Amino acid sequence: MVMRNSGRPLLGIFGGTFDPIHYGHLRVAEEIGEMADLREVRVIPAGMPRLRADPVASLHHRVAMVHLATENNPRFKLDDREIRRHGISRTVDSLREIRQELDGVALCVITGADAFIKLAEWHSWRELFQLCHFIVAARPGHALTISRDDLPRELKDECAGRWVSSAEGLKQISSGLIFIAPTTLLDISATNIRARVAAGKSLRYLVPDAVLNYIATNHLYSGEL
Repeated sequence: MVMRNSGRPLLGIFGGTFDPIHYGHLRVAEEIGEMADLREVRVIPAGMPRLRADPVASLHHRVAMVHLATENNPRFKLDDREIRRHGISRTVDSLREIRQELDGVALCVITGADAFIKLAEWHSWRELFQLCHFIVAARPGHALTISRDDLPRELKDECAGRWVSSAEGLKQISSGLIFIAPTTLLDISATNIRARVAAGKSLRYLVPDAVLNYIATNHLYSGEL
């Protein structure tokens, strides 16, 4: 059962492998943070992703790159709990912990449309609606239709009645709502970035300069073809 929200602030949860973190990630998080007036955006690197291939860069390197990319943005906060957990990364576990730590805020998971469409594959996915809202940013080629016909039947049924048309609507209750965020979508992928490094091509304007320099200094991704 969702709880009524009596003016409590919204806090963004932005997880991913970030292998490496890039401007596509950062721009979406920045715009959603501003649009939804998020008190902060917790950027959470995944340790061992349950539904994706193992990351190429080590835990240490991925955390370091997220730190470099976010340290000068007062709204962003690196949260390394999934790295410290030493096991399969599950969003539901992180949300349970953060809800216990920060009882006075409403959590908003920021995700891409391509990931949201597969939500029913996530661990304890129905419980997620009791723990958080979802803010969905449509990535290029994965836009959700207004009728939500893209969703699998099981997920479509669960989402019925949860859609709101504005970020302000997320303040109605403390969890269980879905907002599709109209953001600037940059068609940048970590896979392409790694391929560019392996091919000796420039990463300029794809990642922050600090991340670019870190990749070069530590010879990351140079052997991946």
